[in-house]
Formats: sequence, C-alpha cells, structure tokens
Amino acid sequence: MVMNMKNKKVVLLGGGRALSVLLRGLKEFPIDITAIVAVSDDGSSAGRLKKEFNIPAVGDLRGVLVALSKKGSLFEDLLQYRFETTSDLNGHTIGNLLLTALTQIKGSLSAAIENLGEILNIEGRILPFTEDVVTLVATMSDGSVIEGESSITEAGKKIKDIRYKEEPTLNDKVIEEVELADLIIFGIGSLYTSIIPNILSDKMRNAIRNSKAKKMYICNAMTQSGETDGFMVSDCIKVLNKYMKGEFLDVVIASNTKIPLYVIKKYKDLEMKSTVLLDEMLIDEKKIKDMNIELVVDDLVVITSEGFVEHNSLKTAFTIFSYLMRN
Repeated sequence: MVMNMKNKKVVLLGGGRALSVLLRGLKEFPIDITAIVAVSDDGSSAGRLKKEFNIPAVGDLRGVLVALSKKGSLFEDLLQYRFETTSDLNGHTIGNLLLTALTQIKGSLSAAIENLGEILNIEGRILPFTEDVVTLVATMSDGSVIEGESSITEAGKKIKDIRYKEEPTLNDKVIEEVELADLIIFGIGSLYTSIIPNILSDKMRNAIRNSKAKKMYICNAMTQSGETDGFMVSDCIKVLNKYMKGEFLDVVIASNTKIPLYVIKKYKDLEMKSTVLLDEMLIDEKKIKDMNIELVVDDLVVITSEGFVEHNSLKTAFTIFSYLMRN
C-alpha cells in the first residue's frame, strides 16, 4: 500500500504559520507535496522588503521552506533568525534576506525558492501563487475599505469581502500542479487572509474545479477575530463556496479538542483571537452532511509550551494520509 501512495500528489493552498505546521507532519509520509503560498503579506520584515525591492512577500514562503527542509535544526534556526539591532537590519530575518537576494540574482521568486530549496534539501515543491506584487483590499462590515493584509488584520473589524487591488497573473506552474493533484487541501490558516487569497482568480477557480482531485478543507481549531467571529464549521465552508462560486468540497477535517480555560484567557488577554472554539458543539455535523461533505472529526490540537493552540502536525498529517488511502 505504501508503495502505491508514493505517487499521490497533495497540493496545499494557504499561507502563514499554520501551513508550515501542517507541512512538518506531511513531509514524513510517502506523498508528493506541493505548497502553493499566498504572497500578499505586507507586515514586518516581508512587508518592508516587498516595498523596498518591489517583490512579492517572502515571509510565508520562508516558513514553508523551513518546514519542508531536511537539513536539521541549525538551518532552521539560521533562516528564522531575526536581527535585533538599531540599524535598518532590525526585524529582518535571514531567510527573508536570502530569498530577496536570490530573487534579484535569479530574476524571479520561483527560481529563488527552487534554488534555496535545493540548498535546504526540501521534501516537496513550493510555489508562490503569483510573481506579481499584490495588495489585499477588504471591505469591512461597517462599510470601510482597508488596504494591506497587516492593516486588515489589525483593524479589529469584521471582514465582509476581500479581493486584490490589482488582478494577479497566476504562476503557470501553480495551474499545472492543481491539474495533476490527487488531493487539494485548503488550510490550515486564516480564512480570509491566508486561504482565500489563493482562489481570487477565475483561472485558479476553474483549475480547481476541473481537477480530478478530491478537495479538502482543514478548519481552524479556534475562530479568529475579524475573520471568523462566532463561526461554526459550516460557516467557513459557506465562505469558501462564495469565493469558489459554488460548492466544491469533498471532505472537511475539524478538531474537537477541548481547549483549557487558561489558554482561552491567554488569547483573550492578548486580543489575538476571539474565544469561540470549534469544539463538538460548534462542529455542526448535520449542516455539513446536508452539504454532501464528508466530515472527519478528531482530537487534533495540542497546547504549546508557550500556551498557544496548534494543530498536532503528525496526527493531522496522518488523518490526511488515512483519507488518501481510502480514496
């Protein structure tokens, strides 16, 4: 059985740290991985480099490279190292600087990722959604319009709609990978600012719909302020359907882990996320099944040593692999 699975192609659409967590687990299984990563971030180091060098955001790509690398912890520590200084280097990470330099040398971000991936001996393939410099624009529930991913997330307002300021030109290799996929995974990650940016294109939507692949959504364990306040799992599905312009999912994975009260209080105190959890009560099973979507529920979340919620990378990856074995 394992021999056959080596040819299964899994394509993931996302961005942010959550995607990297998932990839750490998936690389341990005999599957062909392609990560398609949103490049619309404009905050911190990646945002500064994006503005200064007129390149797509490299921060999420750096995280994915580190997650898929087989070089060990020293290289991970090196690429993730962030300067703390009084100079212009302050806040920049080594990985972001390397990707920026390689983009200048090789002439494209895709080539930069490929070359750095060879150095890091990564397990799989990483592609930016587009080579264009793009800006997310959100219309909020109060009617205000906000430009820039970091400004959108920091606004503290509920997102009503999201789009690109400019029409992106898709990376042709992205379409090729989607067409060849056996499984396309949406998530884990912020619904509006990490996942949906990868489907804000008719060409991408058509490629996903026409692909023979099964389509899977991995729902976040907690709701996120401004993006999924008060959502149940079916609400996330409805938003994805809206941007895909129709129903398309075959399976949804959701965690029913009980989050300790001290963790909820920590998030509330930090004002990082809302405190409504996607536990068994909010996994609205009947609504999901009425959508003709298979629902897989398991205890998939762990609490990190810092007291944050994070998917168990290996257990979540095993859940995905098990689905592949059955389909």
